[in-house]
Amino acid sequence: MDLSNLKPAKGSVKGKKRIGRGQGSGYGGTSTRGHKGQKSRSGFSRKIGFEGGQMPLQRVVPKMGFKNRNRVEYKAINLSTLQELAEKRNLDAIDLQTLIDAGITSKKDKVKILGDGELTKKLDVKANAFSKSAREAIEKINGTTEIL
Repeated sequence: MDLSNLKPAKGSVKGKKRIGRGQGSGYGGTSTRGHKGQKSRSGFSRKIGFEGGQMPLQRVVPKMGFKNRNRVEYKAINLSTLQELAEKRNLDAIDLQTLIDAGITSKKDKVKILGDGELTKKLDVKANAFSKSAREAIEKINGTTEIL
């Protein structure tokens, strides 16, 4: 046995169904398409969302809302989270790299500091955005805020 005499196993390969080659083949006449109707015609392709002539759902349901392409999505981080992080790692300054290392954000995220929770430790915080209450809370205990 070698490559020149390899064959598939007997009965494993089926012949192609030859459609539309006369009545004697058994697949002549309507060529397995049934009788009349749109699906029997050449060139038929059902459009996406076509419902047999009934008004399609995407035209029945009204358009809603608006998506602003220029919206900037921020990852929200509260003061309570910063407090925990500062206590755990004994930090004086928190920036994006610190948050990434702690697993709180990813490199792609833009960070906004929000004012929920209490901050007791003086911190120098660098982030992409701050809420008004967060900035006041940080500066109240002589910390600094810097927008990147």
